[in-house]
Amino acid sequence: MPVSMTQKYNPAKIESKWQAKWEADGLYYADVDKSKKKYYALTMLPYPSGDLHIGHWYAMTPSDARARFLRMKGFNVMFPMGFDAFGLPAENAAIQHNIHPRDWTYKNIRHMREQLRSMGAMFDWRREAVSSDIKYYKWTQWFFLQFFNNDLAYRKKSPVDWCPQCNTTLAREQVWGEDRHCERCGTPVIKKDLEQWFFRITKYAEELLKFDEIDWPDRVRLLQTNWIGRSQGASVVFHTEQGDAMEIFTTRPDTLWGATFMVLAPEHPLVKKITTPEQRVKVETYVKKAVRQTDIQREKVDKEKTGIFTGGYAINPVNQKKIPIWVADYVLMTYGTGAIMAVPAHDQRDFAFARKFGMEVRVVIQPPDLPELNGANMPESVPAYGVMINSGSMTGTPAEQAFDKTIEYLEEIGVGKRAVNYHLRDWLISRQRYWGAPIPVVYCRNCGFVPVPEDQLPVVLPDDVEWKPTGESPLKLHPTWRFTKCPKCGGEATRETDTMDTFMCSSWYHLRYLSPDYDEGPFDPKEYDYWMPVDTYTGGVEHATMHLIYTRFFHRACRDLGITKGNEPMLQFRCQGQILGPDGQRMSKSRGNVIDPDKQVRLYGADTVRAFLMFGYRWSEGGLWDPGSITGVQRWLSRVWNLILDESEQGKETDKIQRGLRRKLHQTLRAVTHDFEQFEFNTIISSLMELSNFMLDAKEQGVFNTPAWNEAAEVLLCMMAPIMPHITEELWERLGKQYSIHTQPWPEVDHKAAEELVFTLVVQVNGRVRDRMIVPADISKQEAKEKALASEGARKYLQGKKPRKVIYVPGRLVNIVK
Repeated sequence: MPVSMTQKYNPAKIESKWQAKWEADGLYYADVDKSKKKYYALTMLPYPSGDLHIGHWYAMTPSDARARFLRMKGFNVMFPMGFDAFGLPAENAAIQHNIHPRDWTYKNIRHMREQLRSMGAMFDWRREAVSSDIKYYKWTQWFFLQFFNNDLAYRKKSPVDWCPQCNTTLAREQVWGEDRHCERCGTPVIKKDLEQWFFRITKYAEELLKFDEIDWPDRVRLLQTNWIGRSQGASVVFHTEQGDAMEIFTTRPDTLWGATFMVLAPEHPLVKKITTPEQRVKVETYVKKAVRQTDIQREKVDKEKTGIFTGGYAINPVNQKKIPIWVADYVLMTYGTGAIMAVPAHDQRDFAFARKFGMEVRVVIQPPDLPELNGANMPESVPAYGVMINSGSMTGTPAEQAFDKTIEYLEEIGVGKRAVNYHLRDWLISRQRYWGAPIPVVYCRNCGFVPVPEDQLPVVLPDDVEWKPTGESPLKLHPTWRFTKCPKCGGEATRETDTMDTFMCSSWYHLRYLSPDYDEGPFDPKEYDYWMPVDTYTGGVEHATMHLIYTRFFHRACRDLGITKGNEPMLQFRCQGQILGPDGQRMSKSRGNVIDPDKQVRLYGADTVRAFLMFGYRWSEGGLWDPGSITGVQRWLSRVWNLILDESEQGKETDKIQRGLRRKLHQTLRAVTHDFEQFEFNTIISSLMELSNFMLDAKEQGVFNTPAWNEAAEVLLCMMAPIMPHITEELWERLGKQYSIHTQPWPEVDHKAAEELVFTLVVQVNGRVRDRMIVPADISKQEAKEKALASEGARKYLQGKKPRKVIYVPGRLVNIVK
């Protein structure tokens, strides 16, 4: 132990010192080592917006601490970092500040890389991957080609948001406000059909509903399950009077006889064809207004129901009745077929629509607990449970048989079949902007769509681009880049000017971390075979229904193409909550409530910020930033510094005090180990604070520099090390220990030492607590019962009577049954 305290705790000095040494020594390099069990720990990579905010630290430092913990537990841990660097913000910066997106992006990356280093995390920077690097997006393009060549990528017309003033499509982020206007010029946005590229994610819808191989939070699994939206039912074909087929999907085929009108989405291709001349102007006006709304706006439950009659009619295939066809905005082309049958008697939304517009309400299911229903005077719809009525030959079919028997009937008469429907739509990957991975396809007048050969990858973004005030993609207007030769016939061809959705880049970045400089494929197979799958992935729950679904789909598609192995890319996922500004609002520059971590580090040191973020909040929940509480953590670290380095007399061999210290130490070690494994970071800090206070009391009782004290000091530092890496490394060195504390094995719990000598025995009478007493930890069953019966509380309630039963729960209580 040191003989004197040479200086006060100075975070700035020791943190820069150790960060430089760790980097120089490659302390956190993770290489394939088959003699060790691997652990791939991954946290979501940031977008290079220019500055880290405290939310980045809140996500990353606990993930880093757990990775460090696992490393000390003996795992070979890889914990990489990179940047999701393509996307809209860089393009907006180019337009607003007359700067190239590449310059803006890489300037931000350089700054954020230094910010990340100040965190003291164990990132292996050799494995850094930046999605906008040519060596990265070459393989993004390669993946696209594999999907294209195996019918997982296709092109079709799809509605997009379009600004008629800027003459360009807009990403969802560029459409603002309830009135859906262009963020650039304020012009109302319209919908326009464009040819765009899609991935067949719906092919994997059923597989994506399987979570049996992964340990993911229930709320994430529920969000994905609802997003995929599996429904069992029937596909049924109606026909217009002109003979055009209109397919609908229904989960209640047994209500078909109650369909009294049909509703089409405003975008449905049959709307124009079936609309009569008398209704055309009204329908076109309605459609124009409807398509400007978002799907969320159109599906609002409390939204007033609107619609317009097309003038056309359909024939109900089960009873041959002629029913009117309407257009309404609550029907979406993005779900089902864009056409529904309306059964107002048994669906409240259809009922409200029918009553508003004066259409028939026909009851076809009679609930057994209600009087006979009459559609003409029903005040509201009724649930569709009970016996089928008014349903032709199916009348009288009981509820438990109705679904299957109706489908058998539809298949028998050839108008429908059993079907499964999903809310999930195929993944639209086209983006009409410059700063993204170019889609490697050319268009030839003779050959059509032709994929760029693999040996001609990458298709590199041109640097010499001109930004128009309209915001149109420079690729679309480039005088030379877009013109090329057809790889198939050698004739004149043009390149695809759309770039890929950035979710495509982030669907495989965990694979590029394996070997970011490898150029024989997207990753080195040897690295893949050792490191994959990701053992633990951490990030925000807001990514549940986009990035996390896309990543799972991407892995499965690659599995089927022989590129990856197994069914899941990430075995365990844990999500953190969110740190709100001091005002209780989500942090944003416009609100002026963003907490700058750089400033916090300058004031308190990185270890204090790390510890506070893990102590002040339950990680899965988050909460308000409390500027007053961080000083408490700062004072605690100073106390630990002084506790370890303080100069005191050699302690006495006080067995009782030493046993008490070891008991507290190993109880704490047991609890901290458990909490690291369970992501309960706030209770780890609480336990460490309690232990350090106990040690201070024990030192004052003369235990300093005894074997028990020295063990406690070393184990305390090892438990602190994953969370507070700098101060513990410094103190470890000052204790004269071998470098580095971060390569030390995690201490083993001495369970015998952790045992309590006594415990509080609870005495119950008929299940209610009547007394408590301190008893030896090794008390026998018989002795525990005797002491309980002899207690004052038990005697008072027994009143001399013999109990019917006495139950002993070891180490906890005795329950006396009168």
